[in-house]
Amino acid sequence: MRWVLPLLALLVGGIHLCLLFYFAGLPFDVALTDSIVNTGILSLSVWGMLLVVNAYPTRVGVIIYAILIGSFFALSAGYASWQAMRLSIGKDDRSYYMWLAKTMPIRYIINVLICGWLATYTAMEKQAEALENKFLKQTDAAVLHKEAELYKLRQQLQPHFLYNSLNSISALTMIAPEKAQDMIGKLSDFLRSSVRREGQEKISIVEELGYIEAYLSIESVRFGNRLRVEFEKEYADDAQIPPFLLQPLLENAIKFGLYGKTGNVTIRVHIALQEDMLHVKITNPFDNDSQPPRGTGFGLEGIRRRLYLLFARTDLLETHKADNTFITTLKIPQHV
Repeated sequence: MRWVLPLLALLVGGIHLCLLFYFAGLPFDVALTDSIVNTGILSLSVWGMLLVVNAYPTRVGVIIYAILIGSFFALSAGYASWQAMRLSIGKDDRSYYMWLAKTMPIRYIINVLICGWLATYTAMEKQAEALENKFLKQTDAAVLHKEAELYKLRQQLQPHFLYNSLNSISALTMIAPEKAQDMIGKLSDFLRSSVRREGQEKISIVEELGYIEAYLSIESVRFGNRLRVEFEKEYADDAQIPPFLLQPLLENAIKFGLYGKTGNVTIRVHIALQEDMLHVKITNPFDNDSQPPRGTGFGLEGIRRRLYLLFARTDLLETHKADNTFITTLKIPQHV
């Protein structure tokens, strides 16, 4: 708008001069004076009008306000031009004075059209900018809220596993100090890896499985040979998954699978990439007659919420029971 207004003033002044000189037949000096005076006064009026429109404090009724302000400044500019030309050229040239009086209605109309258009355009631009700023603020607030909720959900995944590990370490210090020391080292490496992954929206499935192996190495110290996890892998190395999703699912499977059992338990994890969708299927034994320990299932709702925040879908995590088997199915879109 900074460069548009001066160019528009030159254009209006040039058209005004041509009309007066070529079509109205006025002498060039009179036409030039008329053009300069009218264009100058109109330009000052437009400048003041835009200042007033931009200073309007609210968006309510801004278009009507702009039209009224534009009409006021247009009529003021026309009247000021009339007085200026009447007192300068018109007082010595009677024919020009009569011609000026006849053309004043047309001049008022042209001024109203120019000022009305500029005022309305400025008001609409201001309104659009205000709406865009409001939208950006709402978007930023929504993004911040989403990130805060995702961070909270990620932080909720670790405490249960950490509490269980610390309890196991406490017990091992009395009966098997060597295992307790080994578990402390593995837990330290595991938590260090968790810190490095914090804030990443997606990582490769290979990296995630390396993280899971560190987790399972800690669980193997707790449960010994009773726990066995088998992986079936059918995916490309560039497949990706949000971090901290598989661990709570495996933790849930271990709780369901080992609770109330004294023998060995096998948990199967099948990972496959099918049509731009990474499928993770976790299968573990489940005893319908046994009551699961308190807290079993923690993390599933949190994972569902995380998946919804990340992908805006509610069908990416499913669980069901069949023939004493608990099956968890996780789906991760690859191109979002």
